[in-house]
Amino acid sequence: MSDGLNDERTARVADLLSDFRTLQYYIAGAPSDPPNQDDYYTEGWAALRQCSIDGQHILNCSAETRVPRVRGGPEEQAKAELQQVLLDAFSRRHEGQKIYLRQVAAQRWIEWRDNVLQGQRPHSGHTEQLAACDAQLRVELAGITDDSIYSDLRSSDYQMGRWTLEDPPLRHVQRWVRARS
Repeated sequence: MSDGLNDERTARVADLLSDFRTLQYYIAGAPSDPPNQDDYYTEGWAALRQCSIDGQHILNCSAETRVPRVRGGPEEQAKAELQQVLLDAFSRRHEGQKIYLRQVAAQRWIEWRDNVLQGQRPHSGHTEQLAACDAQLRVELAGITDDSIYSDLRSSDYQMGRWTLEDPPLRHVQRWVRARS
């Protein structure tokens, strides 16, 4: 017997995929190479390049297309398929948000660094301030956790009035991501 929620599942998947598409747009639009190649191996630029690689990976990893046959007819089969697609879309959005937040932190690092350098190349007089920029970037990157992302996205979905009844728990999202790493 169908539970009558397939329309809600379909709308939820559409919302998640729309969010993921927006995140991918921002991820793809961020710089990954510095204007000055001497800065290529600095922490912020290395983080931006890794975000670009991670963004491409999450976009390219394949979806799980094998759905076990379920009893109960076509509506129950559609339910099982939608639940699987929902996990995929939810996990991609979660991972996309993590990449995007890391990217934003690295872009802030570029701004801080530019403010320190004020158009100059780094020299010994900048060492302490540049080290502080690097340290702040590391703090920000360490604060971008699966728990905080999951909680923030859940709160945002709730505030937007989205249907979240069957959103997967964080451990299922983490398992999905690990299976594609």
